[in-house]
Amino acid sequence: MTGQAQDDDRRWLKRFGRRDDPAGTQLLCFHHAGGSAAMFRQWARELPRSVQPIAVQLPGRADRFHEPAHERMDPLVDDLIEVVKPLLDRPFALYGVSMGARVAWALAHALRERAMPRPRMLFVAACAGPELDHAGRDWEGRWDDLEGYLRDLGGTPAEVLNEPELLRVLLPTLRADLTLLSTHDFEPAVPLDLPVHAFAGSADLTATPHRMRAWQSATTGRFDLDIVPGGHFFDLDGEQQVIRTVAQHLA
Repeated sequence: MTGQAQDDDRRWLKRFGRRDDPAGTQLLCFHHAGGSAAMFRQWARELPRSVQPIAVQLPGRADRFHEPAHERMDPLVDDLIEVVKPLLDRPFALYGVSMGARVAWALAHALRERAMPRPRMLFVAACAGPELDHAGRDWEGRWDDLEGYLRDLGGTPAEVLNEPELLRVLLPTLRADLTLLSTHDFEPAVPLDLPVHAFAGSADLTATPHRMRAWQSATTGRFDLDIVPGGHFFDLDGEQQVIRTVAQHLA
């Protein structure tokens, strides 16, 4: 691996100290809007050794805070293709939560279009099916703007929401992430042909179980939907159920 490739790997791909199993399946994990790869830190401790979680760190957050966040999906996917290319000589799957589900879905289509290796499975969580999820800029026109939208979604710690200076730093990245979603109007002529497993929070008011079921039309392969405890951000029991299900499919 060249020096540049090593730098890209360290910036984009977080393994959280997990030892690799060359015979296992790699699981590329994509975080939600405004989030970071750290949300998958626990996964590295709880998945079996035969499943290697690799959390993708998008620009504009955490240790990549000084890099501009993407506001369009196509350039992001082009960058991701270059980053994950060295990994594709081994079996892999994709998991995305909220915005990450759309990123993972777009990446799966791009890999097929370029005749590159395809994932074993696509796991999606807390994101309505692509045919329904024409994300608008729901925060615009609100008196509390993006901050109120963030509060309504839940999942953001109170210590963040109650610190104006911290919010001022974090909101531009969240705004870029939501702009990426609202401008992505990709409508593939042919659906994917791989298994898709969706996870919906039982109390999610945005990606309801009904709206999550629309992922069924995104593939000609097998489709499954699990309803797990929690809202748009699953609670601990919900996340544990997701981890167990992913392990059962990939281990």
